[in-house]
Amino acid sequence: MIEDNTIVIAEEQTLVREGLCALLSADGRYRVIGEAEDGLQAVRCVNQLKPDLVLMNLSMTKMSGISAIREIKRHLPKIKIIVLTLHTTDEHILGAFNAGADGYCLKNDTQVELLTAIRCVLEGKKYLSPEISGKILDGYLERRSNRSNLSLGNLTLREIEVLKLVAEGHTSPQIGSFLNISPKTVDKHRANIMKKLDLHTAAALTAYAINKGLAAPLS
Repeated sequence: MIEDNTIVIAEEQTLVREGLCALLSADGRYRVIGEAEDGLQAVRCVNQLKPDLVLMNLSMTKMSGISAIREIKRHLPKIKIIVLTLHTTDEHILGAFNAGADGYCLKNDTQVELLTAIRCVLEGKKYLSPEISGKILDGYLERRSNRSNLSLGNLTLREIEVLKLVAEGHTSPQIGSFLNISPKTVDKHRANIMKKLDLHTAAALTAYAINKGLAAPLS
């Protein structure tokens, strides 16, 4: 069992810091040895006290949380850092992990989730808030779905390229020039596409391509 791991809390709001201190002290496995109310103070506090783990808010004055994470990891790479924030954008999440964060929690997570994050990170694992994990999974599944949609009709890669160029308004000679094939070959691909998709006009092909995200609507 993990015992007496030392923690520094970097958080602007006094009430939040006090609440975190109370939670960690009540748990019995962790000891808060320092507090910081801005990013610059956080870096100085961590460099002096060298805790096992830092809880870091991203919205900090004097130095942002991401900059503070990067600075801490540059000098003390073995110290674990968990972000504790309200931010859920990709920019903040990727920025934090690129700077060296080991975990990412949200302030609306439960106390149990935060304690789980601390345990996991101290054991050498990465941790993501369930809400963030769900967001990332949804994005992955959406991208998978989009890629799957592009293959409807069993089109080959070359046929998809031709369809895209047709939808963009290019003629067969132009498409042939782009793809380094003859206009007759382009027309053959177009005929195969129409047959596979059961579409019979250039307008129908264009509408299909726009619907599948292959081309933007013509202005």
